[in-house]
Amino acid sequence: MAVSAADVRLIVERVCTRPDVLNACRNRDIGFVIDELGANGVTQGRIAALTGLTQGRLSEYKNGKRTGARARASTLEAFADGVGLPQVARQALGVSDHPSRTDFDPGGTSLPVGTAYPDTPVDAVKNVSELWRRDLGDPTSLNQGRIVPAAWNDASLRWLVDPGSRLDHHRGNGTRIGTADVDRFRVTVDMFARLDDRFGGGHARQVLVQYLSTDGERLLRGQYSEEVGRKLFSSVSEATLLAAWMSYDSAPASAFAQSYFVQALALARAGNDRLLGASILDAMSHQATYLGRFSEAATLARAARTGATGVATATLTSHFHTMEARALARLGDARGCDRSLAEAVREFERRNPDDDPHWIRYFDEAELSAEFGHCLRDLGRATDATRHASRCLPSDATTFMRSDFFAAIVLADAHLTAGDLEQACDVALNALAAGEQLRSARCVNYLREFRKHLTRAASTNTVVEFSEQARLSRLWRIASRPDRSPD
Repeated sequence: MAVSAADVRLIVERVCTRPDVLNACRNRDIGFVIDELGANGVTQGRIAALTGLTQGRLSEYKNGKRTGARARASTLEAFADGVGLPQVARQALGVSDHPSRTDFDPGGTSLPVGTAYPDTPVDAVKNVSELWRRDLGDPTSLNQGRIVPAAWNDASLRWLVDPGSRLDHHRGNGTRIGTADVDRFRVTVDMFARLDDRFGGGHARQVLVQYLSTDGERLLRGQYSEEVGRKLFSSVSEATLLAAWMSYDSAPASAFAQSYFVQALALARAGNDRLLGASILDAMSHQATYLGRFSEAATLARAARTGATGVATATLTSHFHTMEARALARLGDARGCDRSLAEAVREFERRNPDDDPHWIRYFDEAELSAEFGHCLRDLGRATDATRHASRCLPSDATTFMRSDFFAAIVLADAHLTAGDLEQACDVALNALAAGEQLRSARCVNYLREFRKHLTRAASTNTVVEFSEQARLSRLWRIASRPDRSPD
């Protein structure tokens, strides 16, 4: 089955931010990159069509008959531009940080709607309403469009300097909205959040968007006081943030997810909810790191911290530091990552959970340990990563099933790096069994990375037995088919 343009983009962004592929880029080993993309579903013919390089030339690189070290700069640029190498891979390859083409868009789709930070609350309502309609109107919309890195920078800057505005325009005609209406809306969205935590973003995402496009829009277009309006905009912002997370979890490179993040940020500002706005920048940082935009991710985490100075709780500030640490770890900046993790611990130790907004109270000792596990694994510190990742298991398996799955696969990966093959396989099998109900592209991609690392281990009885048992898992079967949708 041929992979779609959206799949090509996702595969490239996932594969070409791995440490081994980045190392190949530094050595200008284009053949290794071609081979890894092919193993994940991007054929040599597809690469030729994207880059303009002949299949014969690509075969020579792949077979070692021609070396990328002697390739012309124009050839390297054509390769990087054509396949859409993420910025960190372009830097490793030694080509310009910015593609010579306008932007990478192998599907020829239009710019994603809603990536611009709106000027007024009225514009924010129009933008998010249009997003909901487009999302529901086209079942394939989640995988269309492309991520616009400049949108993260623009949104964070605009939010930092946004003075806010009054909500006088909603004192006209329409349904009268009161506090009880907002409370009912918030409780309903909380139900969707619990479903997301337990089953992943692919389970009830469209139902949430449907609810937002009806009740959410009805409330936003009603009439209400300034006080109720602030609560309403904050609540709809939180709901839109959930839609962004669920979209990101369903399709990590989703332009819709990025657009939902941007509009949620503007809605939070209209609601005068500075803490929620900072948390949305924090979430943007998470997506940017996942997509290999590590420098942008670190900047977004810093912007979140800066924008919430003086009002953020210790728990929230600790989380900002962990997001910066994640980005720095993927950049290979061990010193910077250690510094950010130390700051995260310092803030965490002075926290008072009673002071926290309800949406950050999940961030406890186990979650902090999970963040350490991610960072230390990415820095290659397998023993330390194992120690921290093991601390966050198990939790309430019926509540945070997806978070537990992430932590377990990080732990399995760390065991594998440390050479403890049997432990790695045991942990991974337990995760597969516990996560059978999950519908999450991110979970599948965690498995793909673990599977890639496992294939480099010797074909021992342990690996053979693991593979036989893993084939019974729906998630593992999906992870073995990189050219298919995770659902």
